[in-house]
Amino acid sequence: MTDEAPPAVLTELRGNVLLITINRPQARNAVNAAVHLGIGEALERAEADPEIRVVILTGAGDKAFCAGADLVALSRGERLAPQDKTQAAWGFAGFVQHPISKPVIAAVNGFALGGGTELALASDLVIAAQTAQFGLPEVKRGIMAAAGGAFRLIQQVPPKIALEYLMTGEPFSAARAAELGLVNKVVPADSLLDEAFALAARIAANAPLSVQASKRIALQIIDHHRAAEDGFWAQNAAEMRVLMQSDDAREGPRAFAEKRAPVWKAQ
Repeated sequence: MTDEAPPAVLTELRGNVLLITINRPQARNAVNAAVHLGIGEALERAEADPEIRVVILTGAGDKAFCAGADLVALSRGERLAPQDKTQAAWGFAGFVQHPISKPVIAAVNGFALGGGTELALASDLVIAAQTAQFGLPEVKRGIMAAAGGAFRLIQQVPPKIALEYLMTGEPFSAARAAELGLVNKVVPADSLLDEAFALAARIAANAPLSVQASKRIALQIIDHHRAAEDGFWAQNAAEMRVLMQSDDAREGPRAFAEKRAPVWKAQ
């Protein structure tokens, strides 16, 4: 008799704050279909429950917030999103195209490269541990930051800096992220959740409907949808369709798996 696998996502309600934890530390909290569904359903719960005023998203363990997509699951032919169309429409990790009215704080506890950075970009506020690292290294693998990173980074940090990170794929530290305004505060790793909950408490002390209306106006959220991003997502999908048919998109992962430098052909 085998032990049951632990849930991919944990939720804990502390007062008016819902803590969502990606619970796959052995896989550096990489996103598979179970993570997508777990986060997405937790956001739906938060939006529907008037007692929940703030959401905090973090990763289990002290090594990684989220390592992005689960490439091992992909290599086995597994889907990274549920088959249900409504749930799939929540976007990567059930999160990046799933805006809710309740404020969402990312508590970034370690590596947040690729999809992890895209989760931070999709959050309203970010508290980062001093050990956190950000970056969008997809161009080093022949692909692109397709979970919102390609357009959200340039909206949230100075354009020329954003383009440098997008085009080089180089990582940057939590301190650098704070300099650029990408995170609200950098704290010691052992006080990360305390700081996130303290910020959540300051928000939750305010009139909840006022906070939610302010967020919807600021982000142009109408009927749980950010209409202002429609054009970006449409172009994102079109570019990915072309890119994923290229030789380079196949060469990048192959070279990574074979531990060698990729040979790009621009075709």
